Amino acid sequence: MTLDSASHAVGAARPTLSLDGAWDFHHSSDPDTRREARVPAPWQANFEDLAVSFGTGTYRRDVTIPTEWAGKSVFICFGAVSAHTIIRIDGEEVARHSGPWLPFEVPCPDSGTFTLEVEATLPDARYDQGGDFAEMPHGKMSWYGPQGGIWQSVRLEARAASHIGSVRIDANLADKTVTISPEIVGDAACSVRISGPDGQTVTEGPLDGPITLDEVAAWSPDAPNLYTAHITLKDGDMVVDTCTQTFGFRSFTTKDGKFYLNGEPYYMRGALDQDYYPDGFGTPPSLELLEDQLMKAKKLGLNMLRCHIKVPDPRYYEVADRLGMLIWTEIPNVETFGDASAKALKTTMEGILERDRNHPSIVAWTIINEDWGTRLRESGVQRQWLSDMVDWLRAEDPQRLVVDNSACFPNYHVNTDINDYHFYRTVVERRAEWDLLCEEFAGNADWTFADEPECNKRGDEPLVVSEFGVWGLPHPDKLKTEDGDNPWWAEYGATWAGGAVYPVGIKARFAELGLANVFGSLDKFIDAVQWHQFENLKYEIEEMRSHAPIAGYVITEFTDVHWEGNGLMDMSRNLRPFADKFADVNTDVVIAPRFRRHWAKAGETYRTTVSLSAGGGTVPAGSVLSWTAEGQTGSADAPSVDALDVATVDASFDIAAGETRQVEVTFTLTGPDGQQIATSDERLMVFGERQAADVTVQASGAWAGRMGALGYAAGEQIIMTDVLTPELIDAVHAGAHVLQLIDKEPGRLRDDTEPRDGPTSIEIDPGAGGMTSGHYFTFPGYQLQNRHKSIFRGDWVGNFSWLDRAAFPDIPGGPLLDLAFTEVVPEQVMTGFRPWEFQGRVHAGLVVGWVQNPAAFVIEKRLGKGKIVASTFKLESCEENPLAAAILDGLLKIAARA
Repeated sequence: MTLDSASHAVGAARPTLSLDGAWDFHHSSDPDTRREARVPAPWQANFEDLAVSFGTGTYRRDVTIPTEWAGKSVFICFGAVSAHTIIRIDGEEVARHSGPWLPFEVPCPDSGTFTLEVEATLPDARYDQGGDFAEMPHGKMSWYGPQGGIWQSVRLEARAASHIGSVRIDANLADKTVTISPEIVGDAACSVRISGPDGQTVTEGPLDGPITLDEVAAWSPDAPNLYTAHITLKDGDMVVDTCTQTFGFRSFTTKDGKFYLNGEPYYMRGALDQDYYPDGFGTPPSLELLEDQLMKAKKLGLNMLRCHIKVPDPRYYEVADRLGMLIWTEIPNVETFGDASAKALKTTMEGILERDRNHPSIVAWTIINEDWGTRLRESGVQRQWLSDMVDWLRAEDPQRLVVDNSACFPNYHVNTDINDYHFYRTVVERRAEWDLLCEEFAGNADWTFADEPECNKRGDEPLVVSEFGVWGLPHPDKLKTEDGDNPWWAEYGATWAGGAVYPVGIKARFAELGLANVFGSLDKFIDAVQWHQFENLKYEIEEMRSHAPIAGYVITEFTDVHWEGNGLMDMSRNLRPFADKFADVNTDVVIAPRFRRHWAKAGETYRTTVSLSAGGGTVPAGSVLSWTAEGQTGSADAPSVDALDVATVDASFDIAAGETRQVEVTFTLTGPDGQQIATSDERLMVFGERQAADVTVQASGAWAGRMGALGYAAGEQIIMTDVLTPELIDAVHAGAHVLQLIDKEPGRLRDDTEPRDGPTSIEIDPGAGGMTSGHYFTFPGYQLQNRHKSIFRGDWVGNFSWLDRAAFPDIPGGPLLDLAFTEVVPEQVMTGFRPWEFQGRVHAGLVVGWVQNPAAFVIEKRLGKGKIVASTFKLESCEENPLAAAILDGLLKIAARA
């Protein structure tokens, strides 16, 4: 027989027996090898040699039915088995089930001992393994590795002939009614007793229609009030079955582009949760870990988790209900859309509803993520299918919002309750783009929907930036196993992002590149990139919060996942060091200082327009915004701000004269009662009076005027150029010192002819045989690469850009480039160096991800009696921007050194 997914509540009248623990196991890759597998856990988590394996795993164990169960209906209940399952009892097939995510059950003998065999097949890219992986809802198995076998709990359960099946509960906050609809097997009378959040009975009686309560306590993250339905089934006077189900009264609605939770304004502060665990893939190691991570989410100021394209263990929702967290959850995606995958997506959603619809924590569903598996831009048939799915799901579950396609460039929405969009930028490198995207998105940008007949944009859907984020690496030592080894996943990731996310060897690469000379140690580097993550997230959140039409955001992501290092916690659930300060940014009322530049000149008056974003709170009349900088204070009356609105306050303060330094500026918002409402810190790079380097400069064009304005005399001590010529290289060989400021599109850095090409060319592909391409054989031996459309762009995988302060002592701050650099940060990198050159010749550069893909912004090269210093920093603003001038001064000093 073929089984549909089912979810059955466990009651006190039902004896159960756990089948979790050790099972005999063998895998199709080595069927003669018998092992002991831990259940529940995918076989990939059990065996290191099977960590990325597909195929078939067969589990076997003997089962003895308790003698007192004789005469009852006995079932084997599976939480979830991935992916196509055959169940055998004493060698005879008794059932099949398809799908990796949902529960199912199998009837079994009511007495004696039998051998239970579970054969689970996880198909790969081939078509002959019992199903097609591409058409199966598989979610992030295509990213973080396959997950096969029995990954949720298994139990035996004995029931009377008449018993309770699944239970649907529809609680309506508006009219204080609850409709409880149990599936009854057999013929028996059903009654219910409802207890409130305090455990006291609020009503009881037969189940014959909607139940109206006198008063209800609404469920919310701040007050997770849960009610319990105690359902009893009687045959005459004898109780034959009972079950309990918790539920809550809550509403989650939208109006005029805004969210409302229980009728109150709500601003979404979410994080993307992949729901992966250190040693179990998708299997949580314990209830305690689920509770701990949710409390950490609340500590971080989160009020929603977006459980990403995965059906989690049911305990995930139970904890969210009990401790208080909104959940936005999604159907796992397919890769190929067709009739079979369309049916599988809908069947999966039906199973999700049956299992999970009673959880008050779940407030939104997503059908498709980022057009994965569909081709909405190309197919009107698929657009119509998706729109129809949205309408079906709204009708099936009217108490939740439905998202059609959680969109990113270049795809879009078709028919949705939330107009959400994904965009990733690191603001140090790409601040102007982030600002522009937020501005356009807040203006209800036309790129979120298409002008197609199947698309229906009402125009009042709340705007949510539902994915954005920045990398900050975890500390490798905090991820070690009990034996001191790297986690199993550290060996993987080399095939992603050009190898930038391959963790193994990070310590060796850090040492090989001499980055301890810049950062001091790997520990200090990790700490620096984690605070860099905070600085970027803070800016991005504050910029979004400054646009009132944006109704919320979802940070990518809640935890690191394997080699993906952009979590607010690492894979072992260690919080980033900025956790305490993050709650100041990720809260209801936020101060956004909105510094348009993060540098200043000593002695100037710095002015900014501060945004006060109320989110789900308010700023009452009579509040005051105050600020402190180097002991100086200022204040201004703050306007009252309604929930989900934004107001501004002009602020200014004097920067004291003096030396170059960093200045901390603290803003505080206090209410009329004197209590602090919000706080925010900003950092300014302040420059004192500069002194031009003691060199003469030969410059031409616009640079001649700039150098004169900066106090440099004309002369031949240093030659400035943007391109190298054979004559200039000969001059370097003879003793000239050259500063090359690269301000053109990538190409050859010399103006002489291209190297010979054709059958006799000595050109060798980069990396082949330890050689590099032809640039290595011509001075200066490096090549240019545009960061746009490359791994150096800084969208998703982190770019960690640094400037060696030992080479630039007149620039304050740490090695990593901060927001003060946004006007000068290079758009090009130089590549093709040997690692040893980073030990002293590269004075500014970057690494990508897990200290991969090293590149330079400033390089010092020598030839004969002379040398060249090349830089890709954008320094044309040096007359106005003191940081640009300081970088230029530093480059000239390096170039002038003997």
